[in-house]
Amino acid sequence: MKKRKVLLTVLAAAVALTGGIIYAADHLDAPAVSNQATDITDVYVFQGENTSNLVFVANTQGLLSPSATGAAKFDEKTLIEFNIDNTGDNVEDLVIQAIVMNGNMRVYGPYKPAATGSKSTITPGAFSVQAKVTPYGQAPIVGDENGIKVFAGPRDDPFFFDLNQFKKVVGGMAPGFNDPGVDAFKGTNVMSIVVEVPKSKLGGSGTLNVWAESKKAIN
Repeated sequence: MKKRKVLLTVLAAAVALTGGIIYAADHLDAPAVSNQATDITDVYVFQGENTSNLVFVANTQGLLSPSATGAAKFDEKTLIEFNIDNTGDNVEDLVIQAIVMNGNMRVYGPYKPAATGSKSTITPGAFSVQAKVTPYGQAPIVGDENGIKVFAGPRDDPFFFDLNQFKKVVGGMAPGFNDPGVDAFKGTNVMSIVVEVPKSKLGGSGTLNVWAESKKAIN
């Protein structure tokens, strides 16, 4: 596979190596991005069931109805990249790259990128694992190679947000949120990429700054 030059930054999050979960959400974008393969809705990073691992999740193409989910696809010209800063300077020291090829989600890394910033290349020798994209309604297909696991496919949107109550709060018609609230995203789906990686492959021993980017191939 040749190296691809790509660009287009979307979303960011930060997480501590030792546990917890921090996320970012962005479900409504400009028309040119919304519901496209480049549209990242959420980024999650959390400790795996195996506590020696971290799990990286990038959800894309939010607000998919059940009727639309079966036809949703990952774009072969869109790279999803997790950027990992393990030195605290807000510059990526490692990347985990995921791109679909011939129905398989291929994951490269974590490895030191050739360049930082808005342009990236895929280094074929950094390939780690792949898995067939799981069709809607079927049991998860998980790839497991080189100590790294990957899943790619449709999933129920896990992010909870009471949009109507938020509008009331912003409009001065309510003092705060209700408990429990009403999930505005209930019944909608996302296209999800999940990568589980041993902490030993990520460098550092304290806080990791993690942000996800979607990047379009330009050659």
